[in-house]
Amino acid sequence: MPAEDRTDADLLRMAATDPEAFGRFYRRHVRWVLALCARRCGDAELAADVTAETFATVLAQRDRFDPDRGSAGNWLFQIALNKLADAHRRGAAERRARDRLGIPPIALTEEDVERIDELASLAGAGDAAALLAALPDDQRRAVEARVVHERGYDEIAAELALSPAAVRQRVSRGLTALRARLRPEGGER
Repeated sequence: MPAEDRTDADLLRMAATDPEAFGRFYRRHVRWVLALCARRCGDAELAADVTAETFATVLAQRDRFDPDRGSAGNWLFQIALNKLADAHRRGAAERRARDRLGIPPIALTEEDVERIDELASLAGAGDAAALLAALPDDQRRAVEARVVHERGYDEIAAELALSPAAVRQRVSRGLTALRARLRPEGGER
């Protein structure tokens, strides 16, 4: 069966051994998830973050999807809504911390949003692991804990014996470095 004819359930099942299957699932749904997040939160940076968190959760929990309980699209929609609710709960505290640290919000351009699509075209988890491994250890640990393992800033701070603000700064710096590595050479913004 041609790849484009595979169902979402097939793609999620195949993702365990075929990273491109998850890439196809991602490309099939990322635009509407990003649009949903942008409409619900009204903040491009937050919409991009919530979209990334949504797909990271889908990838990590793909074995929990049960096609007998509904479509993959509905499952993805519910995960996105849950991530939006989480973002709204933590958003006020994060904005206050960013303001205290003097860290301005990252303004995403249309090109940045297109970069989100390009993440799915990476060859697989090995590329993501290599990108993370290239970060300084303090940033790598913070990014992995926050983005990959979806842990809260307070929890990470307690583990690393840092303040939540310091963890936020490490995550921000790490994500900025990753974003820079994903840009084409000479593609300054």
